[in-house]
Amino acid sequence: MNSLTLSHLKPGLLGAALWFVIGLSDAAAASPSAALRSDVSAAVNRDYASLDALYKHLHTHPELSFQEKESAARMAEELRIAGFEVTEGVGGFGVVGVLRNGNGPTMLIRADMDGLPVKEQTGLAYESKAKTVDAEGKTVDVMHACGHDIHMTVFAGTARVLAKFKEHWAGTVVMIAQPAEERGGGALQMLKAGLYERFPKPGFCLALHAKADLPAGTVGMVEGYAMANVDMLDITMRGKGGHGAWPHMTKDPVVMAAQAILAFQTVVSRETEPGKAAVVTVGSIHGGTKHNIIPDQVKLQLTLRSFTDEVRSNTLASVKRISRSMALAAGMPEDRMPTFEVTDEFVPALYNDPTLTGRLQGVFAQWFDAGSVTQVKPVMGGEDFSQFGRTADKIPICLFWLGAVDPKRYAASQQSGEPLPSLHSSSFAPLPEPTIKTGVLAMTAAVLELAGKR
Repeated sequence: MNSLTLSHLKPGLLGAALWFVIGLSDAAAASPSAALRSDVSAAVNRDYASLDALYKHLHTHPELSFQEKESAARMAEELRIAGFEVTEGVGGFGVVGVLRNGNGPTMLIRADMDGLPVKEQTGLAYESKAKTVDAEGKTVDVMHACGHDIHMTVFAGTARVLAKFKEHWAGTVVMIAQPAEERGGGALQMLKAGLYERFPKPGFCLALHAKADLPAGTVGMVEGYAMANVDMLDITMRGKGGHGAWPHMTKDPVVMAAQAILAFQTVVSRETEPGKAAVVTVGSIHGGTKHNIIPDQVKLQLTLRSFTDEVRSNTLASVKRISRSMALAAGMPEDRMPTFEVTDEFVPALYNDPTLTGRLQGVFAQWFDAGSVTQVKPVMGGEDFSQFGRTADKIPICLFWLGAVDPKRYAASQQSGEPLPSLHSSSFAPLPEPTIKTGVLAMTAAVLELAGKR
């Protein structure tokens, strides 16, 4: 599988909303011919050496969130070479490319660019050695541990193919290279910078994401909720410090924090309706300086996950209520109640439009062998691509998963039960060729389905 020739391919709106309805009834007419599928596949194969070089360059030059200057410049260059009208600096380092091709729907395709503060330990010949200074002024290692280098490479490859095959589709493609997905701020930043006002407003928004537990050469689909609401909550439990030998003269915030942590688990088990998902995780607890000193305060950092807005609101309210109740039970006065801060890294749940997702799954089934397109489960990770479907326009969006694991390694994991390295792991290592080729073909197939000439 190190050299994928894509022999697994089968051979032989009015506004955006109107185009969507027309497309639903006329999908078969828009289906690309076997000859076109073969021609697109051949074009991707011919271009792969260049895409491989781009991937390895991006992999060895990762940049943290809000620092994606060079990545953005490279994506802008790729879009210009493909013939797009390019605007840089849209919401920080965001890049927007527009390719107009007559009357038809407008589609937005997004790729994210940022890496993570992780020291790579894959042992690859092109392993990242990059270091940088983070927002706190600390020198950190940097790695593309979430596959954004794959996303950017597929993005560039898709731009090239769409420009080359313009006679087979009609409409407008808006391609955006987005900063700061890992910090949950890049999508909203681009929207606030006028993405939907300054550029053609899309009728559909598309994205893909590398998946660390699917074999390369496959595509995973989820209809409806696919990824979670993500809240980061900081809690400070306040007490009255003193000597550990005289605890009766103190109000111990360590005990309050411990009681609260145990009680938080009932938010999921006893306050959330069975069948509805929620996660309450305390990822950090810090308090005190020495064995025999009871501190004045303890700081907790939580991540809260959910799919629906109702569960999200209840989880936040319940965690705050429980924290306050522990302080009251300890006899703390009102002016020493816990304090709460929801950080600005909130990401809303990602909801894949079921009709759009089902339509894309149908066309992927035409392009790839049976078994290469599969339904996968929703996950509790977060993805700010969701923001593009949360504006007043309620634009249908779909993010599909791109298998990235060496099939041999995947099979061995299935047999042994040994888990594969996850996204954000220092050992995450996509198999480039089949992953990138499948990604370019899938995204191209999506555009040809939505905007194929009838």
